[in-house]
Amino acid sequence: MQEGSTSTALSTEHAETLGLQALGWIAGQPDMAEAFLTTSGLAADDMRARANDPEFLGFVLDFLLADEAALVAFCEGQGLPADQPMRARAGLPGGQLPHWT
Repeated sequence: MQEGSTSTALSTEHAETLGLQALGWIAGQPDMAEAFLTTSGLAADDMRARANDPEFLGFVLDFLLADEAALVAFCEGQGLPADQPMRARAGLPGGQLPHWT
């Protein structure tokens, strides 16, 4: 399948880029940033220090994917198809869906 397909993960590089975009978007939303810091247990400085950690970016995307309104607002604000964060999550550590067959 091609990368444009909704059922495939984004490449690691693209997934990390989208994770960084999501982190920046979250940081720019005061209520969302506070909720993120509370949920993660991190301080703002820790968040900046871990911004290049693929596992952390996976957590960022998990956080975003858990809130449909935030997900829609992020995608609309970034001009992204609604499936991009989910596909990006699949391209980062821990995001692979299990194969049950």
